[in-house]
Amino acid sequence: MAKLNIKKKHYKHIIIWSLVIIYISTMVYHTYKSLPAGISYESEVYRMDDVQFYHDLTYQKDGELKKELNIFERINEIIMDAEEFIVIDMFMFNGYYDRKIDFPPISENLEDTIIKKKKQNPDIKIIFISDEINTGYNSYPSKLLSRLEENGVEVVYTNLNRLRDPTPLYSGIWRMFFQWFGQEGDGWIMNPFASEAPELTARSYLKLLNVKANHRKIVATDKTALVSSANPHDASGFHGNVAFEVEGPIIQEILDAEQAVLAISEKGVQMPTYEPKKDAAPEKGQYKVQYFTEGKAHKHIVEAIEKTKPDQKIRLGMFYIADRSVIEPLIKAAKRGVDVKIILDPNQTAFGNKKTGLPNIPVAMEMVEDSKGAIDIRWYNTTIQQYHTKMMYIKGKKESTIIAGSANYTKRNLEAFNLEADLQIQGPNDSKVMKDVDAYFERLWNNDGGEYTVEYGKYEDTLTYVQRAVYAVQKFLRLTTY
Repeated sequence: MAKLNIKKKHYKHIIIWSLVIIYISTMVYHTYKSLPAGISYESEVYRMDDVQFYHDLTYQKDGELKKELNIFERINEIIMDAEEFIVIDMFMFNGYYDRKIDFPPISENLEDTIIKKKKQNPDIKIIFISDEINTGYNSYPSKLLSRLEENGVEVVYTNLNRLRDPTPLYSGIWRMFFQWFGQEGDGWIMNPFASEAPELTARSYLKLLNVKANHRKIVATDKTALVSSANPHDASGFHGNVAFEVEGPIIQEILDAEQAVLAISEKGVQMPTYEPKKDAAPEKGQYKVQYFTEGKAHKHIVEAIEKTKPDQKIRLGMFYIADRSVIEPLIKAAKRGVDVKIILDPNQTAFGNKKTGLPNIPVAMEMVEDSKGAIDIRWYNTTIQQYHTKMMYIKGKKESTIIAGSANYTKRNLEAFNLEADLQIQGPNDSKVMKDVDAYFERLWNNDGGEYTVEYGKYEDTLTYVQRAVYAVQKFLRLTTY
């Protein structure tokens, strides 16, 4: 009998240690595995004469809430102007929110525009790539995307399982035990994004907790392409965002990057091909423009900061900043005399709900302290909106650089966990787009014509010791949503 008990204990230990080894192996593999071909993309550098800058802003002026909403107005125009194809890759595309505030129906407007275009031109090829967040991670169908499919649009949901895992402690367990059972079924758990949205199954909620996404926001047609930080999500309708529009052969590069998403998600769908106009002038122009995604954006952002000199300026507008590989170069740049000014969202509200201030408030404190006050920070004066912009502007003596798009400055966004899309634009200081972006930052920083930003001290001491401890643990264990 004693021998039998010893054998049982022996087998029990073997099973436990086998599970531990499988768990650790699963975590390590899915955190560092090779990315699928074409994911983390970097285009050639293209010359062009025309780059357009658009922004959305919501702000206070004389006690009234003012709104400047330009991005989706331009996107709808781009769709209606297309002749041969339209490719859209957007993260959040839905109208679900708690009806405390009347947000603009940007998701339905975009859907109507796409369907209108398809009815006007039945032969036009339209592909809409999106994220499983719009189906509650397969708990329910997306009303908007289903209607697009019914009207001849090729809809593709990104296969997130093929991406790396940014929360390995949790994702290792999910991949071992839960991923095999799917997510479909009758939901019974309240939707965390909006109480009016359909409920989630437990299996969908478990998938949601992996916290990764196709976070891109692009539109490309046979005529033009736009890369943005804005989602076609009604409750995001008043957010501060930016977008840049480019033309020419770089459109094909954007399509090639999107083909890689199709390859891991829906192999039966094929990207269209961009054909330059027959009368197009040889490629030349005042701007040098490059398109990149995922980890390639990270490389360019860090390189641009590290190359700055004491007589240059860095202007950063950012929704989330938490990645040390970007924070440290910013601190070093400020210490060597670069004029670093940063506008941050205080991370206090999300779609009308209170938030903790993580990660921006503790990170801002670190940057100010570690730079000995050389980094100057202001907070966007948020009310019903977020400052959702992700843009860096570096101003030199004669030439400036802009890097903007969907990527927040966090590990999840920059280090090839999420799918992201950014543009880098370089050009002379007296060019239109550089003057427009320069004026944008000056306006917000100095509160010209409105109450856009507030001083750093407003949120300096708002974190409790418990929140600081939570932030430290989350950062160490990588159990974050940012």
